[in-house]
Amino acid sequence: MTTRRAAIEVEGVRHRFGDVTALDGVDLRVAEGGVFGLLGPNGAGKTTLVRVLTTLLRPTEGRARVLGFDVVDDAVHLRSLIGLAGQYAAVDEALTGKENVDMVARLYNLKRAEAKRRTAEVLERIGLSDAADRPVRTYSGGMRRRLDLAASLVGKPQVLVMDEPTSGLDPASRIDLWEIIEELVAEGTTLLLTTQYLEEADRLADRIAVIDHGKVITEGTPDDLKDQLGGDVLGMTLESRGDLARATELLKEIRIGEPVVDDITATISLTVGDDTRRTISALRILEDNAITLKDLTLHRPSLDDVFLTLTGHKAEVEALNGNRARARRRVRQESRT
Repeated sequence: MTTRRAAIEVEGVRHRFGDVTALDGVDLRVAEGGVFGLLGPNGAGKTTLVRVLTTLLRPTEGRARVLGFDVVDDAVHLRSLIGLAGQYAAVDEALTGKENVDMVARLYNLKRAEAKRRTAEVLERIGLSDAADRPVRTYSGGMRRRLDLAASLVGKPQVLVMDEPTSGLDPASRIDLWEIIEELVAEGTTLLLTTQYLEEADRLADRIAVIDHGKVITEGTPDDLKDQLGGDVLGMTLESRGDLARATELLKEIRIGEPVVDDITATISLTVGDDTRRTISALRILEDNAITLKDLTLHRPSLDDVFLTLTGHKAEVEALNGNRARARRRVRQESRT
């Protein structure tokens, strides 16, 4: 089997913001072609790593290369080879969709005629041709996100970095964006995707790295990560959150893995393998100790189970909390102006 060349190489990268260590010795290799997913809760270091790889931030220590070019020493040249679609659509509301994309094309130093041609191409590709002459302030959230993607594609990047591209989108818009991503990858684009949606990573990514507290804590294909849990997962949602601590201690008696607790949903997840007797034992322990269940599931491991086991919480819950925190910060900022 031929090993694909590396599109992205990260070696011992650290970055500190004052006393806060955002990246703590990250090592990563992303092969050319396909989608590499980077999962992690808010504050794990995903966006900081994205900023390093796209030359927006110098690492405090370590080295990173994209397409063989150093992100510090070769930053100016590298910017012409990569594209970035961030968490928030970086568009000018006063301009039309066409004007936004054309402006980015000119920043890539494309001549006027070439910039116009490529702008028309990418707007057609992402389904915004009919709205190209409308001011962006009239666009929906999903349209703005697609316009941001168009701007990141107008330079025909060899490597595209997408930082939580579908955050906040409705399900239909998210699926539309997934299909565009799949088309790009089929044509040879290398994509680094950060996300907190596990189904997104499961559908799109060839390989996944989970990052937490600034470190890569595991890496592999989606199936590799699921196999790490070693069999079926028993999910037990308790009627009373007050029983969580006692139930967790009781379930440790089964000795088949450490119970993983989600305090927010009052759920305990336990890997029970393929032996149904372990499932029966777990349920009998709870019944004998008068602990009532509100819900019960038994399923093959998912990426959500992997994330929960590795980080101690669900990705979607963390994303929701992060969105609420950002909204509160915006309200505070606006109240000062």
